[in-house]
Formats: sequence, C-alpha cells, structure tokens
Amino acid sequence: MEQTLQEETKQLKKQLALVTQERDILKKSGGVLCKGNTVKYAWIKANEQEFPIHMMCASLNVVRSAYYKWRNTPQTAHDKRDVTLKILAQEEFKKGRGVYGEMRVWKALRKKGIHTSRRRVARLMAQAGLVCITRKPYKATTDSKHDKPIAKNKLKRRFNPKKPNCVYAGGDITYIKTDEGWLYLTIVMDLFSRQIVGWSMADHMKTSLVNDAMQMAIQQRKPPRGLLWHTDRGSQYASKEHRDLLVQHGIRQSMSRKGNCWDNAVSESFFHTLKTELTYHHRYSTREQARASIFEYIAVFNRIRIHSANDYLSPVEFEFQHAKNDSNFSVLKNVA
Repeated sequence: MEQTLQEETKQLKKQLALVTQERDILKKSGGVLCKGNTVKYAWIKANEQEFPIHMMCASLNVVRSAYYKWRNTPQTAHDKRDVTLKILAQEEFKKGRGVYGEMRVWKALRKKGIHTSRRRVARLMAQAGLVCITRKPYKATTDSKHDKPIAKNKLKRRFNPKKPNCVYAGGDITYIKTDEGWLYLTIVMDLFSRQIVGWSMADHMKTSLVNDAMQMAIQQRKPPRGLLWHTDRGSQYASKEHRDLLVQHGIRQSMSRKGNCWDNAVSESFFHTLKTELTYHHRYSTREQARASIFEYIAVFNRIRIHSANDYLSPVEFEFQHAKNDSNFSVLKNVA
C-alpha cells in the first residue's frame, strides 16, 4: 500500500513538472505563437538550454524534424546579421529597463548608426521574447474641492516651449504603496526637454511637499523671472504658502481648467509612466526603499530613457543638443 502511494506521488510530481514546463513555454513564447515557423524555430533555438526541444516543438505546433532541418542548414549572411541585430536589440531593451517597444529599440539602434527596418527589429524582438511592460490605468490624486484662489490657464496646452527654463509643469501628487504606509511624490518638469528638474517625497500631502520640489528646481536650475508654472487645481498649489513662494521668485502661475486632465497631460503622463514602468512591479518594505528606487528611476528618466517628444533623445541629451546651438544656454544645470 505504502509503495503504491509513493509510486503515485512520484508520477504526480512528474506530471506536475511537465505541466509546469509547458506553462512556462507558453508563457515565454506568447510573442511568437502566431508567427511563422521560421520565427518559432529561432525562438526554440534561443531557448534550447531552458526547455526540452520536443516540448517546445509540441507547444508551438511545429514538426521536430523540420526544426532540426532548419537548425542544421548553414546560416546565410542575412541569418548572421539577424543574430547580431538580436543581441543589439536585447542590449537596448535591457538598457530601457524592459519598457522599450519595437519603435524605441529601433530608434536607439539608429542613433548608434545601425540601420535596419523597424519590421525586422519587431521580428527579432518577438523571437527573443522581448515584450515591453504594458500600461495600466492611472488615477491622479488631486484635491480641487477648496475655496482657495484659482489661477487662469495661461499654458493652454502649449506643451513645447522653444527654450529651457521657460515653462515648468507638475501640479499633481501621486502615491506609492509601501509596507510602512503611503509615500507621496510630486515633481517639477521642464516642458522643453521633459526633464524632471525638481521632486519631493514625504509621508504627507502638505503644501511643504510641493514647495520643496519647487525649491529644488529653483536652486538647481536658477530659472529667470517670468517662468510659467502650470499645475492642476490642487489645494497645495492654490495655498498662500505656495503662491508666496512663486511671487518671491517671479514665477507666473497657471492652472488647468476644472475637470480637464488634458490641460496638464504631460506631467500626468510622467506619473502614469512611473507607475507602469516601476512601482506597479515592486513591493516596497519601507518608504526609504521606495525613495531610493524612485530616485534611481528619475536619474534614468532624465539621462537615459529616450522620449518621442525629444526626437528620441533623453532629456539631458536633448538639452545638450540645444546648448550647442544657443550661446545663451551654454551651461546646463542637470539635477539627476
């Protein structure tokens, strides 16, 4: 009786291991299931060290003998080029922290003088199982139900100023969950390059949170008087303490219209991106751990992550390009 139970347990464990492998194969190969056989063959070859060949062939519905015939056929020059391009695409995908889709990877390769088609990059990324992190719904944190003064919308969705330090945007507070409780974050963004030039994190949403972020931006960038600062209608931005800070430094205030999130779309998009690319995928034990993670993300966002609005340059690279052509902005003041 005992021996029979042991045999049954052994068989069940073996079956469970097989099912687990099949699940992992299907999960990892999701990007190639609907592709042609050549793409499937390339994926199988790239994963031979991880899964049994016969299981991958069965899961992807390809004939094992046909796969071996393809694998043993001498590589053409095109195939060899594919191998090189795939490695380069993987490097750019890794550099982008797993958030670059085919367009950004293609643009990053072109910046390095590597010319190929976007379709080829997409095919090679699918073969390598490189699937970028998808965006999730984002909910802003705004307390606009107050009786404090509201500034007019002076920005009017003109999100592309011609020079740095002319228009800053922020005006939102987002929250990051930790085991200690919520950590609140606010930022100041230079709309010219999308660089985050000031930020603040705390365990509260008091006015000092947004003032600290603005003070950081002022100290690091030293913007000229007349700077336009656009925010939502949050009570912190309408408070006397915040308005006094702006007056002190000659900063003009602009606020989004009521219930119109598109008036502050660029800065809200940053929070959406932050949560999609970072905080949705991490569990933080402490606020300090979350702070360190977000600080690192902002540094990458400013210096490495390429932006479509900047012709696929990072904010820092975009400002350096501008500085080369503008003698009045020869010294850049970067903050991360």
